[in-house]
Amino acid sequence: MDTLPGYVSIVFILTTFLTIGFLLQAAKAAGLHSAPSRILIFLLPLWIFFQAILAVGGFYLKTDTMPPRVMVFGVLPALLLISAYFLFFRPHFIEKLPLRHLTLLHVVRIPVEIVLYWLFVGGQIPQIMTFEGRNFDILSGLLAPIVYIAAFRGPEVKRWLLVAFNIFGLILLANIVSTAILALPTPLQQLAFEQPNQAVLYLPYVWLPTMVVPIVLFAHLSSLWKLFSQREI
Repeated sequence: MDTLPGYVSIVFILTTFLTIGFLLQAAKAAGLHSAPSRILIFLLPLWIFFQAILAVGGFYLKTDTMPPRVMVFGVLPALLLISAYFLFFRPHFIEKLPLRHLTLLHVVRIPVEIVLYWLFVGGQIPQIMTFEGRNFDILSGLLAPIVYIAAFRGPEVKRWLLVAFNIFGLILLANIVSTAILALPTPLQQLAFEQPNQAVLYLPYVWLPTMVVPIVLFAHLSSLWKLFSQREI
């Protein structure tokens, strides 16, 4: 990792905090003094530092465990938190999140994909995880501002466009996540043995599967919930 230019880490760190900023801006509409927002504001910095400590301490570098440590201690808790919010905070938080913010949030996928390309050039991830391979997730980032302008122009929100965008984004997200998992140097590895996906085992890139991807997933699921469950949005 020492061979990577310093700007790669800087861009990714800024992207991570931009993603968190979009989420907090959306949470502001639900009321920053509400219980769900307070829990989120409390947990986010703890989660960032917790993942940083694990990564710096080399905890995720032991990759022969099953299930992989990064999945158990990084990804699974984030998914459980998302599930908890949908179970307990739908009326008081998720249904109050503005679709405008949730849609525009996906622009962060542009710098994420650029960073992934730099990581591939630096030998830290395989080509298949970039837009030169079979990762087309950058399309979600490029489409986000276009969909934002088109969907919210005029007196009525174009619900069908937002539904299509979020389903398309979820498919692209599932594609790169599954590729990344199969390229990890763990017992689950099925791809990219010559240049595995090792960057996410180090700081700051550990924040990609543990912070950025869960927030992007949460934005998609929250948007679709609002679009299918609410008559007025």
